[in-house]
Amino acid sequence: MQQIAPDPGPRVLHVTQPVDGGAARVVTDLARAQLAAGLHVTVACPDGGDLAARLRALGADVHPWQATRAPGPSLVGEVRRLRRVVGAVRPDVVHAHSAKAGLAARLAVRGRVATVFQPHAWSFEAVGGPTAALALKWERWGARWASRVVCVSDAERATGVRAGITGQWRVIPNGIDTEHFHPAPVDSVRAGIPLLAEVDPAAPLVVCVGRLCRQKGQDVLLRAWGEVARRVPGARLVLVGDGPEARRLRALAPESVLFAGAVADAVPWYRAADLVVLPSRWEGMALAPLEAMGCGRPVVVTDVDGGRESLPAALAPRCLVPAENPDALAGTVAELLLDPPLRESLGRLGRRHVLSAHDVRHCAEAVAGVYRELITAHAVRPVRAEYRESIHS
Repeated sequence: MQQIAPDPGPRVLHVTQPVDGGAARVVTDLARAQLAAGLHVTVACPDGGDLAARLRALGADVHPWQATRAPGPSLVGEVRRLRRVVGAVRPDVVHAHSAKAGLAARLAVRGRVATVFQPHAWSFEAVGGPTAALALKWERWGARWASRVVCVSDAERATGVRAGITGQWRVIPNGIDTEHFHPAPVDSVRAGIPLLAEVDPAAPLVVCVGRLCRQKGQDVLLRAWGEVARRVPGARLVLVGDGPEARRLRALAPESVLFAGAVADAVPWYRAADLVVLPSRWEGMALAPLEAMGCGRPVVVTDVDGGRESLPAALAPRCLVPAENPDALAGTVAELLLDPPLRESLGRLGRRHVLSAHDVRHCAEAVAGVYRELITAHAVRPVRAEYRESIHS
C-alpha cells in the first residue's frame, strides 16, 4: 500500500533588515514558535551576524540576503536577489519586517504571494524633509501589495491611517519570553557584571537598553542626566548597546555615565537596574520596556507610539514623559530614584502586566491566525506556481 507523505505544514518566509534590535528579536521569537508549531520557517537576512546563527540553531533555514539598512542604488539588486530566494523557497506567506525589508519584499513579490508587512515603526518618522515625503509616498503606494499590515500598537496603526496609508490592518502587540525575562535580586546580579566592579553597590543605577541612534533618544537622556545627578548624588547611568551615535554620545557623557556596548543578552542589565529608561523619539512598541517589566523593574518611557500602550494604566501617570523633554525626563527619573518603595511597587505592577498582556506566546498565536486567514482566503498554492513561472520567465 502506497504511503502518502504528510503535509510538511505551511511555508513561511521572513524577510528582515535590520538584523539587530527589536525587529531581529521579534523574528527570532516568531521563528521559534512557528517551528515548534510545525511550520516550515525560512528567513532571508544579511548573513554573518548573530541573527543568522541564532536562527540556524533553532532549526530555521536561512538564506543569506545581501542588503543594506537604508534604501539606495543597491535596491534593484536587493530586489532581484530576494526574488530568487522567493522562487527557491516557494512560501505560502512572506512576512516582511521593518521598512527596508518591507520595501524590497513587496517589490519582489508584488502581491503574487500572500504578504504580511510589519513596519516596527514607520519609515517616514525616521527621516525628514524630501526623504520623509518620499518614504510616505512609497508606503501609500506599496500598501496595495500587503495582504495584511501588522502593527504592534493601536497608535502605530493610527499613525499609518492619519498618513493616508490604506490596508487590511491587524494590531498584535509585541510580546516577550516571560520565562527568560524574570526578576532576580539586584545585589547578586550586580556582583557578576565586570563593568560595575568599581561602582558602589548602593549607588542608584539607571539603565538604558537600545541601539545608540537618534530614534532611541539617548542624547536626550544625557541632557537630562546632569539634573538627575545633582538631585541624586552618586547615581550612575549605563547605556547598553552600540550604533552610529556611539562616538557622539561618549563625547557628551560625564564620568557618571558608563557604556556597556552591545550585549548578547540584556537580562543581567535589566536585573541590575533600579530604573530602566527608554527616551525614544519614535517607536512602534519597544521591547526594552516590556523586557524590563518582565524582570520586575520599573520603567520610564516617552509618550510616543506604543509607549503608553506598553504600560498598565496604573503606571502611565508615574512612568510616561513627553518625548524630547529633558526637564520632564530628569524630574521623573530623579523622583523615582529617590523613592525605593514606589519603584518596588511599580516593578511588581509591570511584571503582572507583562504576564497578562505581553507574553510572546500570545503574539505568536495571533500572527499564526493571520497566516491561516491568508492561506485560506488567497488559495496560495496555485498562485505560488504562477509566481514561480513568472520569476523564471
